[in-house]
Amino acid sequence: MKNAILRELTPLSKEDCFTIFSRIKKEFTYPIHTHIEYELNYIENAKGARRVVGDSIESIDDMELTLITGSNLSHAWLNGKCRTKEIKEITIQFHPDLIDKDLLQRNQFKSMKVLFENAKKGVTFSKDTILKVRSRLLDLASRRDGGHSVLNLFSILYDLSLSTNIIILSSSSFADYDFSSDSINIDKVYKYLQDNYNKPLRHKNVAGLLNMSETAFSRFVKRSTGGRNYVDLLNDIRLGYACRMLIDTTNNVAEICFACGFNNLSNFNRVFRKKKNCTPSEFRENYQGTRILL
Repeated sequence: MKNAILRELTPLSKEDCFTIFSRIKKEFTYPIHTHIEYELNYIENAKGARRVVGDSIESIDDMELTLITGSNLSHAWLNGKCRTKEIKEITIQFHPDLIDKDLLQRNQFKSMKVLFENAKKGVTFSKDTILKVRSRLLDLASRRDGGHSVLNLFSILYDLSLSTNIIILSSSSFADYDFSSDSINIDKVYKYLQDNYNKPLRHKNVAGLLNMSETAFSRFVKRSTGGRNYVDLLNDIRLGYACRMLIDTTNNVAEICFACGFNNLSNFNRVFRKKKNCTPSEFRENYQGTRILL
């Protein structure tokens, strides 16, 4: 079913650097979709609408700014509980190679490299960050300044990359995220967990991959993943595969639970609700009610 999510053909041509749409609308009508172009989406006055990015389904506030990269990350904004009839939306789509990869390796642009890596799972920004760039987004949408417009977009993206309070949306295993961490060791751990998520994975055995004690391994994981412990890391990976199965298969919740490495149904339901703010069955219903089949 992954390939049955609508793949959008955007109007962005090879001769253009980016395309921008600015509109006032009464509702969200576009279904869950993917596209190869990178997308920065700003939405205003749509509190209560639902944002779907990968396996993340959340209600948005009155101001929303989300960046999505990667050709397989399904996403959409849906009406949800939004009751306003004047939703403002600015959508910017640009080619993946708009910013040269060699440039992103330079010290001055490493923050943008990190931003784009995180955006393969979708990232959303805080209201404080949105307010810092809002006027420039509005200006970019209202003027056509040729090359200056491209430089202004670069400037907005760079400032967003300096934000310290972005939220990463989709789980890694759902988004097919290609980890490119600077740490070879954490890449090794991720790959091992991705390859063996459906098997019993004892803390001690995984620590042994790196010839570390359990205590040293725990410190290493927290340091390398921004504070997550080993159990959180493993659960996130397993839940990503569980969400994919909830969408792509007709297997019941218990079958999916055990197929993804959880050995207790009640624990699976508890962890799922804690991470996704809904039950596995509710997640499946939310997704099935909004996707389109080709």
